[in-house]
Amino acid sequence: MGRQLLLLFLICSFTALSQEYEPKKLFSQAIGKNIRKYRREAKKAYISKDLERAEFLFDSLVNKVIIGTYIDNFRVRKFPHRKVELYKFEKPIYLITYASWCVPGSGELPAFNDVADRYNDEVDFIVLFWGSKKKIRKIRRKFSKNVNVLYVDEKENRYDLAIRTMKHSLGFPTSFFFDKDKKILDVRRNFMHHYLERYSSSYNSNYQSFTSGVALLQRDSIGVKTKVYR
Repeated sequence: MGRQLLLLFLICSFTALSQEYEPKKLFSQAIGKNIRKYRREAKKAYISKDLERAEFLFDSLVNKVIIGTYIDNFRVRKFPHRKVELYKFEKPIYLITYASWCVPGSGELPAFNDVADRYNDEVDFIVLFWGSKKKIRKIRRKFSKNVNVLYVDEKENRYDLAIRTMKHSLGFPTSFFFDKDKKILDVRRNFMHHYLERYSSSYNSNYQSFTSGVALLQRDSIGVKTKVYR
């Protein structure tokens, strides 16, 4: 009996160790094996104006390929010119990809600012921009001090698959949710709120959407696992 218990203990110990040192699957590795097929099928769906099919393809890519992988430690820029590594952020991350040519809803940025001000002790809020540095510098002034406004220098990231996929395949604006270890918990598109909405309607719908994202990060932080519904 004693030998059986010892054997069971050793098996459990080796299993735990193997899981602890199991190599992390990076976002770029997972996406590299699937992105061409996704682009091809998504392009067909958009050409035929089959938006339901396009949304299904996006959700399938997120649920079956992206969630559970770890985002790569890419480098971007913070104004005025400083380089920043994503892994320098220690809290769970709420990251939104954006472009300088995107037109946000009237209440979108105020809602995001209010959420960032409320939860900045728990979450690092990041807006990652592509586009004209001059335009981004102006837009940056509209964000709260609790929002980290970063931008991509595409000359520096020309061959970075994670950066290119965020821009060319997942689109703008898109929200990414990372735990403190940089594991991807979810990816959500943000185009549900029309920019011509009245301010109160735009603010309320965006605030609800943003707090839903924060709730996902909070649940993960305390170990509560819930299914992501789309």
